[in-house]
Amino acid sequence: MKAITIEEFGHPDVLKLSDVPDPLVRPADLLVRVYAAGVNRADLTHRTGGYGRPDFGDSPIIGLEIAGEVIEKGNAVVGFEVGDRVMGVVGGGAYAELARIDYRMAMPIPAQLDYVHAAAIPEVFVTAHEALMHLARLKPGDSVLIHAAAGGVGSAAVQLAYATGATVYATTDGSKLSRVEHLGADVAIDYKNSDFAEVIASKTDGRGVDVIIDFVGEPYFARNLASLANGGRLIQVGILGGGGKVALELEHILYRHLQIIGTVMKSRTQPEKHEMIKRFREHWLERFEGGGSLEPVVDSTFPLSRAADAHHRMESSENVGKIILTMQPADLL
Repeated sequence: MKAITIEEFGHPDVLKLSDVPDPLVRPADLLVRVYAAGVNRADLTHRTGGYGRPDFGDSPIIGLEIAGEVIEKGNAVVGFEVGDRVMGVVGGGAYAELARIDYRMAMPIPAQLDYVHAAAIPEVFVTAHEALMHLARLKPGDSVLIHAAAGGVGSAAVQLAYATGATVYATTDGSKLSRVEHLGADVAIDYKNSDFAEVIASKTDGRGVDVIIDFVGEPYFARNLASLANGGRLIQVGILGGGGKVALELEHILYRHLQIIGTVMKSRTQPEKHEMIKRFREHWLERFEGGGSLEPVVDSTFPLSRAADAHHRMESSENVGKIILTMQPADLL
Protein backbone atom coordinates (compact mmCIF):
# COMPACT_ATOMS: atom_id res chain seq x y z
CA MET A 1 0.00 0.00 0.00
CA LYS A 2 0.98 3.65 -0.31
CA ALA A 3 1.72 5.54 2.88
CA ILE A 4 3.62 8.55 4.16
CA THR A 5 6.92 7.62 5.77
CA ILE A 6 9.49 9.63 7.72
CA GLU A 7 13.15 8.67 7.37
CA GLU A 8 14.36 11.58 9.49
CA PHE A 9 12.70 14.20 11.65
CA GLY A 10 12.43 17.72 10.35
CA HIS A 11 10.53 20.10 8.09
CA PRO A 12 7.41 19.02 6.19
CA ASP A 13 9.51 17.92 3.22
CA VAL A 14 10.64 14.84 5.21
CA LEU A 15 7.17 13.39 4.55
CA LYS A 16 7.54 10.96 1.65
CA LEU A 17 5.02 8.81 -0.21
CA SER A 18 6.30 5.22 -0.12
CA ASP A 19 5.28 1.62 -0.64
CA VAL A 20 4.96 -0.18 2.69
CA PRO A 21 3.50 -3.52 3.85
CA ASP A 22 -0.21 -3.69 4.64
CA PRO A 23 -0.98 -3.60 8.39
CA LEU A 24 -1.57 -6.92 10.13
CA VAL A 25 -5.06 -7.37 11.59
CA ARG A 26 -5.20 -8.36 15.25
CA PRO A 27 -8.27 -9.91 16.95
CA ALA A 28 -9.79 -6.55 18.03
CA ASP A 29 -8.92 -4.68 14.84
CA LEU A 30 -10.87 -3.43 11.87
CA LEU A 31 -8.89 -3.13 8.65
CA VAL A 32 -10.10 0.03 6.93
CA ARG A 33 -9.61 1.24 3.38
CA VAL A 34 -8.86 4.86 4.20
CA TYR A 35 -10.51 7.50 2.05
CA ALA A 36 -9.69 10.51 4.25
CA ALA A 37 -7.45 11.27 7.23
CA GLY A 38 -7.36 14.27 9.52
CA VAL A 39 -4.20 16.30 10.07
CA ASN A 40 -3.53 17.19 13.71
CA ARG A 41 -1.03 19.24 15.68
CA ALA A 42 0.22 15.97 17.17
CA ASP A 43 1.29 14.98 13.65
CA LEU A 44 3.59 18.01 13.54
CA THR A 45 5.09 16.95 16.86
CA HIS A 46 5.58 13.42 15.48
CA ARG A 47 7.22 14.74 12.30
CA THR A 48 9.66 17.00 14.16
CA GLY A 49 10.71 14.32 16.68
CA GLY A 50 8.84 15.68 19.66
CA TYR A 51 7.90 12.17 20.81
CA GLY A 52 11.51 11.03 20.70
CA ARG A 53 11.03 8.09 18.32
CA PRO A 54 9.28 7.49 14.99
CA ASP A 55 7.00 4.71 16.26
CA PHE A 56 5.38 6.51 19.18
CA GLY A 57 2.06 4.71 19.41
CA ASP A 58 0.74 1.80 17.38
CA SER A 59 2.50 2.37 14.06
CA PRO A 60 5.61 4.02 12.63
CA ILE A 61 3.30 5.64 10.06
CA ILE A 62 2.12 9.11 11.00
CA GLY A 63 -1.53 10.09 11.56
CA LEU A 64 -4.22 9.70 14.21
CA GLU A 65 -7.69 9.77 12.63
CA ILE A 66 -9.33 8.11 9.67
CA ALA A 67 -12.55 7.70 7.75
CA GLY A 68 -13.11 4.83 5.37
CA GLU A 69 -14.67 1.42 4.70
CA VAL A 70 -14.13 -1.78 6.68
CA ILE A 71 -12.60 -4.47 4.45
CA GLU A 72 -11.61 -7.02 7.11
CA LYS A 73 -12.20 -7.56 10.82
CA GLY A 74 -10.59 -9.52 13.62
CA ASN A 75 -12.36 -12.40 15.34
CA ALA A 76 -12.95 -10.42 18.54
CA VAL A 77 -14.69 -7.48 16.86
CA VAL A 78 -18.24 -6.72 17.99
CA GLY A 79 -20.69 -4.35 16.34
CA PHE A 80 -19.00 -3.78 12.97
CA GLU A 81 -19.10 -5.67 9.67
CA VAL A 82 -17.15 -5.66 6.43
CA GLY A 83 -18.55 -2.89 4.25
CA ASP A 84 -19.38 -0.54 7.14
CA ARG A 85 -18.39 3.13 6.81
CA VAL A 86 -16.39 4.04 9.91
CA MET A 87 -14.42 6.91 11.38
CA GLY A 88 -12.20 6.90 14.41
CA VAL A 89 -8.92 7.46 16.20
CA VAL A 90 -5.91 5.26 15.53
CA GLY A 91 -2.65 4.96 17.43
CA GLY A 92 -0.73 5.93 14.30
CA GLY A 93 -1.01 4.78 10.71
CA ALA A 94 -3.64 7.16 9.34
CA TYR A 95 -1.57 8.60 6.48
CA ALA A 96 -1.99 5.43 4.41
CA GLU A 97 -4.32 3.66 2.00
CA LEU A 98 -5.07 1.01 4.64
CA ALA A 99 -5.15 1.36 8.42
CA ARG A 100 -6.06 -0.84 11.33
CA ILE A 101 -8.18 0.48 14.14
CA ASP A 102 -9.25 -1.03 17.46
CA TYR A 103 -12.99 -1.43 16.96
CA ARG A 104 -13.62 0.29 20.31
CA MET A 105 -12.01 3.41 18.85
CA ALA A 106 -14.26 3.36 15.77
CA MET A 107 -17.67 4.95 15.20
CA PRO A 108 -20.20 4.62 12.37
CA ILE A 109 -20.19 7.54 9.97
CA PRO A 110 -23.53 9.43 10.02
CA ALA A 111 -25.37 8.62 6.81
CA GLN A 112 -25.35 12.08 5.24
CA LEU A 113 -21.62 12.74 5.82
CA ASP A 114 -18.97 12.08 3.18
CA TYR A 115 -15.59 10.67 4.14
CA VAL A 116 -13.85 14.05 4.14
CA HIS A 117 -16.23 15.54 6.70
CA ALA A 118 -16.26 12.33 8.73
CA ALA A 119 -12.47 12.49 9.02
CA ALA A 120 -12.85 15.96 10.55
CA ILE A 121 -14.75 14.62 13.56
CA PRO A 122 -12.98 12.00 15.72
CA GLU A 123 -9.83 13.52 17.20
CA VAL A 124 -11.07 17.07 17.64
CA PHE A 125 -14.62 16.46 18.80
CA VAL A 126 -13.63 13.66 21.19
CA THR A 127 -10.90 15.89 22.65
CA ALA A 128 -13.29 18.83 22.92
CA HIS A 129 -15.94 16.70 24.64
CA GLU A 130 -13.40 15.29 27.08
CA ALA A 131 -12.14 18.75 28.00
CA LEU A 132 -15.48 20.56 28.18
CA MET A 133 -17.94 17.97 29.40
CA HIS A 134 -16.03 15.25 31.22
CA LEU A 135 -13.21 17.21 32.85
CA ALA A 136 -14.63 20.76 33.08
CA ARG A 137 -18.20 19.55 33.75
CA LEU A 138 -19.66 22.33 31.63
CA LYS A 139 -23.40 22.73 32.06
CA PRO A 140 -26.15 24.99 30.71
CA GLY A 141 -25.77 28.53 32.01
CA ASP A 142 -22.01 28.29 32.53
CA SER A 143 -19.58 30.59 30.77
CA VAL A 144 -16.50 29.36 28.93
CA LEU A 145 -13.47 30.94 27.27
CA ILE A 146 -12.07 28.89 24.37
CA HIS A 147 -8.67 29.84 23.00
CA ALA A 148 -7.51 29.13 19.43
CA ALA A 149 -11.18 28.85 18.57
CA ALA A 150 -10.71 28.61 14.80
CA GLY A 151 -8.50 25.53 15.00
CA GLY A 152 -9.65 21.94 14.87
CA VAL A 153 -10.32 21.29 18.56
CA GLY A 154 -11.21 24.93 19.19
CA SER A 155 -13.91 25.04 16.52
CA ALA A 156 -15.34 21.76 17.84
CA ALA A 157 -15.29 23.08 21.41
CA VAL A 158 -17.17 26.24 20.42
CA GLN A 159 -19.91 24.14 18.86
CA LEU A 160 -20.20 21.77 21.83
CA ALA A 161 -20.25 24.64 24.33
CA TYR A 162 -22.94 26.44 22.34
CA ALA A 163 -24.99 23.25 22.05
CA THR A 164 -24.70 22.78 25.81
CA GLY A 165 -26.23 26.18 26.48
CA ALA A 166 -23.13 27.95 27.78
CA THR A 167 -22.10 31.54 27.13
CA VAL A 168 -19.12 31.23 24.81
CA TYR A 169 -16.15 33.59 24.67
CA ALA A 170 -13.53 32.73 22.07
CA THR A 171 -10.14 34.06 21.00
CA THR A 172 -8.94 33.95 17.42
CA ASP A 173 -7.21 35.98 14.74
CA GLY A 174 -9.12 39.08 13.67
CA SER A 175 -9.70 37.69 10.18
CA LYS A 176 -11.55 34.71 11.62
CA LEU A 177 -13.90 36.44 14.05
CA SER A 178 -17.03 36.06 11.93
CA ARG A 179 -16.36 32.36 11.31
CA VAL A 180 -16.01 31.72 15.04
CA GLU A 181 -19.20 33.65 15.75
CA HIS A 182 -20.98 31.53 13.13
CA LEU A 183 -19.93 28.41 15.05
CA GLY A 184 -21.62 29.71 18.18
CA ALA A 185 -19.34 32.17 19.99
CA ASP A 186 -21.26 34.91 21.80
CA VAL A 187 -18.14 37.07 22.01
CA ALA A 188 -15.21 36.57 19.61
CA ILE A 189 -11.98 38.27 20.72
CA ASP A 190 -9.14 39.31 18.40
CA TYR A 191 -6.24 38.11 20.51
CA LYS A 192 -3.71 40.20 18.56
CA ASN A 193 -5.42 43.52 19.21
CA SER A 194 -7.23 42.92 22.51
CA ASP A 195 -6.20 41.61 25.90
CA PHE A 196 -8.62 38.74 26.44
CA ALA A 197 -8.37 39.07 30.21
CA GLU A 198 -9.55 42.66 30.02
CA VAL A 199 -12.41 41.71 27.71
CA ILE A 200 -13.52 38.90 30.04
CA ALA A 201 -13.36 41.19 33.06
CA SER A 202 -15.44 43.81 31.25
CA LYS A 203 -18.03 41.42 29.83
CA THR A 204 -18.52 39.53 33.10
CA ASP A 205 -18.41 42.57 35.44
CA GLY A 206 -15.23 41.21 36.99
CA ARG A 207 -16.67 37.78 37.80
CA GLY A 208 -14.71 35.76 35.24
CA VAL A 209 -15.72 32.59 33.43
CA ASP A 210 -16.45 29.13 34.80
CA VAL A 211 -14.26 27.24 32.34
CA ILE A 212 -11.25 27.99 30.14
CA ILE A 213 -10.04 25.64 27.41
CA ASP A 214 -6.45 26.55 26.53
CA PHE A 215 -4.06 25.30 23.87
CA VAL A 216 -1.40 27.99 24.23
CA GLY A 217 0.26 27.45 27.61
CA GLU A 218 2.74 29.66 29.43
CA PRO A 219 2.04 32.97 27.63
CA TYR A 220 -1.63 32.79 28.63
CA PHE A 221 -1.35 31.12 32.02
CA ALA A 222 -1.43 34.12 34.37
CA ARG A 223 -4.23 35.82 32.43
CA ASN A 224 -6.17 32.56 32.32
CA LEU A 225 -6.12 32.31 36.11
CA ALA A 226 -7.12 35.96 36.41
CA SER A 227 -10.05 35.30 34.06
CA LEU A 228 -11.51 32.41 36.06
CA ALA A 229 -14.46 32.86 38.37
CA ASN A 230 -14.34 31.38 41.86
CA GLY A 231 -14.54 27.62 41.44
CA GLY A 232 -13.38 27.92 37.83
CA ARG A 233 -11.66 25.16 35.89
CA LEU A 234 -8.71 25.65 33.54
CA ILE A 235 -8.33 22.70 31.15
CA GLN A 236 -4.88 22.69 29.53
CA VAL A 237 -5.19 20.84 26.21
CA GLY A 238 -2.01 22.04 24.51
CA ILE A 239 1.09 24.19 24.82
CA LEU A 240 1.38 25.77 21.37
CA GLY A 241 2.98 28.83 22.90
CA GLY A 242 5.56 26.75 24.74
CA GLY A 243 5.59 24.71 27.91
CA GLY A 244 8.08 26.57 30.00
CA LYS A 245 7.63 27.31 33.66
CA VAL A 246 4.74 29.20 35.16
CA ALA A 247 4.39 30.98 38.48
CA LEU A 248 1.26 31.08 40.54
CA GLU A 249 0.17 32.10 43.99
CA LEU A 250 -1.19 29.06 45.75
CA GLU A 251 -3.48 31.27 47.78
CA HIS A 252 -5.42 32.03 44.60
CA ILE A 253 -5.88 28.32 43.90
CA LEU A 254 -6.84 27.64 47.49
CA TYR A 255 -9.17 30.49 48.34
CA ARG A 256 -10.75 30.84 44.92
CA HIS A 257 -11.24 27.05 44.66
CA LEU A 258 -9.64 26.90 41.23
CA GLN A 259 -8.83 23.69 39.37
CA ILE A 260 -6.09 23.19 36.74
CA ILE A 261 -6.42 19.99 34.72
CA GLY A 262 -4.23 18.75 31.90
CA THR A 263 -5.34 16.34 29.18
CA VAL A 264 -3.68 14.72 26.16
CA MET A 265 -5.36 11.82 24.37
CA LYS A 266 -2.23 10.35 22.81
CA SER A 267 -0.57 9.47 26.12
CA ARG A 268 -3.66 7.89 27.70
CA THR A 269 -4.00 4.14 28.15
CA GLN A 270 -6.02 2.20 25.61
CA PRO A 271 -8.91 1.52 28.04
CA GLU A 272 -9.07 5.25 28.84
CA LYS A 273 -9.24 6.04 25.12
CA HIS A 274 -12.07 3.50 24.70
CA GLU A 275 -14.04 5.33 27.38
CA MET A 276 -13.39 8.70 25.76
CA ILE A 277 -14.79 7.45 22.44
CA LYS A 278 -17.77 5.88 24.19
CA ARG A 279 -18.60 9.07 26.09
CA PHE A 280 -18.49 11.17 22.94
CA ARG A 281 -20.44 8.67 20.85
CA GLU A 282 -23.24 8.36 23.39
CA HIS A 283 -23.51 12.09 23.99
CA TRP A 284 -23.08 13.68 20.56
CA LEU A 285 -22.91 11.34 17.57
CA GLU A 286 -26.60 11.57 16.69
CA ARG A 287 -26.24 15.37 16.58
CA PHE A 288 -24.31 14.98 13.31
CA GLU A 289 -27.27 13.27 11.66
CA GLY A 290 -29.45 15.12 9.14
CA GLY A 291 -30.71 18.33 10.67
CA GLY A 292 -28.46 17.98 13.71
CA SER A 293 -26.82 20.95 15.36
CA LEU A 294 -23.18 19.93 14.89
CA GLU A 295 -21.06 20.19 11.77
CA PRO A 296 -17.48 19.12 11.10
CA VAL A 297 -15.53 22.14 9.90
CA VAL A 298 -13.23 21.43 6.95
CA ASP A 299 -10.66 24.06 6.03
CA SER A 300 -8.99 22.35 3.07
CA THR A 301 -8.11 19.00 1.50
CA PHE A 302 -4.86 17.67 0.04
CA PRO A 303 -4.12 14.36 -1.68
CA LEU A 304 -1.95 12.00 0.35
CA SER A 305 1.00 12.72 -1.93
CA ARG A 306 0.88 16.36 -0.81
CA ALA A 307 1.04 15.68 2.92
CA ALA A 308 3.91 18.15 3.19
CA ASP A 309 1.68 20.91 1.83
CA ALA A 310 -0.99 20.01 4.38
CA HIS A 311 1.58 20.38 7.16
CA HIS A 312 2.71 23.73 5.77
CA ARG A 313 -0.93 24.84 5.84
CA MET A 314 -1.29 23.84 9.49
CA GLU A 315 1.96 25.50 10.47
CA SER A 316 0.77 28.74 8.87
CA SER A 317 -2.11 28.84 11.41
CA GLU A 318 -4.33 30.24 8.66
CA ASN A 319 -6.77 27.32 8.74
CA VAL A 320 -10.28 27.47 10.12
CA GLY A 321 -11.22 23.93 11.10
CA LYS A 322 -9.66 20.71 9.88
CA ILE A 323 -7.12 19.99 7.18
CA ILE A 324 -7.84 16.65 5.52
CA LEU A 325 -5.76 14.24 3.43
CA THR A 326 -7.58 12.24 0.76
CA MET A 327 -6.49 8.83 -0.52
CA GLN A 328 -8.93 8.11 -3.33
CA PRO A 329 -10.50 9.87 -6.33
CA ALA A 330 -12.93 12.63 -5.51
CA ASP A 331 -15.97 10.65 -6.69
CA LEU A 332 -15.49 8.29 -3.74
CA LEU A 333 -15.48 11.11 -1.20
